[in-house]
Amino acid sequence: MTSPVLVRVPAKINLWMSVGGPRADGFHDVATVYHAISLYDELHAAPSDTIRITVEGRGADQVPLGPDNLASRAAHLLAGTMGVADGVHLHIKKNIPVAAGLAGGSADAAGALVACDALWNLGLTRESLAGLAGQLGSDVPFSLLGGTAIGTGRGEKLTPALARGESQWVIATASYGLSTPAVYGELDRLRAGQVLPEPFIPERVMKALMAANPVVLGAVLGTDLEAAALALAPGLAEVIDLGVEYGALAGLVSGSGPTIVFLARDPSHAEDLTIALAASDLVHDVIRAHGPVPGARVVEAVRA
Repeated sequence: MTSPVLVRVPAKINLWMSVGGPRADGFHDVATVYHAISLYDELHAAPSDTIRITVEGRGADQVPLGPDNLASRAAHLLAGTMGVADGVHLHIKKNIPVAAGLAGGSADAAGALVACDALWNLGLTRESLAGLAGQLGSDVPFSLLGGTAIGTGRGEKLTPALARGESQWVIATASYGLSTPAVYGELDRLRAGQVLPEPFIPERVMKALMAANPVVLGAVLGTDLEAAALALAPGLAEVIDLGVEYGALAGLVSGSGPTIVFLARDPSHAEDLTIALAASDLVHDVIRAHGPVPGARVVEAVRA
C-alpha cells in the first residue's frame, strides 16, 4: 500500500435531458448534456484491514454506511475485479447535497474508484475505471470524466462535447430530497399512452455549447424530468419563478431534483442572484459554482 490519498470529485448538472420510455430492464434511454460544476465532495482514502466508510459534512446523516453506499460498492467492485485483498478506509467529506439531483452518490462512487486505484497502486487507465463505473450507476462514468459531455444509453455512454467558455451557476437546494426512481415513475405516468421519439439533443443545443455566450446557452436549457419533479414538488415552480424574476438567464430542475440551478450572466450577477435567493424563505441553501471542471482527481498524497 501507499500513503493515504485525497480525491476531489464534482457535482453534475444536466444542461439538456431527453428521456425515452421505460426499457425492459427498468431503465430509460436518455440523450443528455452533462456539465460538471465546482461543487465538490472529497474522499480521503487510507489503508485499512477492511473496506469501511465514514462520512461528515452536508447531509452526512442521510448517507448509508452499509452495502447500499455507492462508494463502498465501488471499492468492493474494484477489489473483486483486480483480486485485491487489502482494505480501505474511505472518509467522505460531503459538500454535494444528498438526493438532490446533483449526482452526489455517483460522485462518491467515482471518487472511490480513483482513490482505491491510487491507494492500491493498480495503475488502471481511465477507460478501465469507466468500465467499472458503468456497472455502478448511470452517472458514475461522467463523474470520472467531468467537463461537458454527451451521455446516451442510460447516460453511461459518453462523448466529450465541443463546448467553449465558463458558465456561472447559482444552486438553490431544498430541505428535502426526491427519489430518482419516483421521478422517473411520475414521468412515465404523465406520458402514459404517448408515442415517444428516440431521445435526442437538438442542433440548437450543440450550437449554444460552442457559442461561449450565457444568453444563448440559457435560451436552450431543458430537461424532460422537470415536469415530473414539479408534479411531485409543486413548490419548486415558485423557486424557478423567483430566480428568473431576479434576472437569471434560465432556471431548471437539476437531474431528478429537487435542486434548482440558475444560469447567471457573469460572476457579479451570480453574487447578486445568490444574495437575493438566500433572502427568500423558498430555498434551504444557496451555493455558487462555475463549470465546466474536471472529473474525479487525486488532489494529493497525504500523510497518515
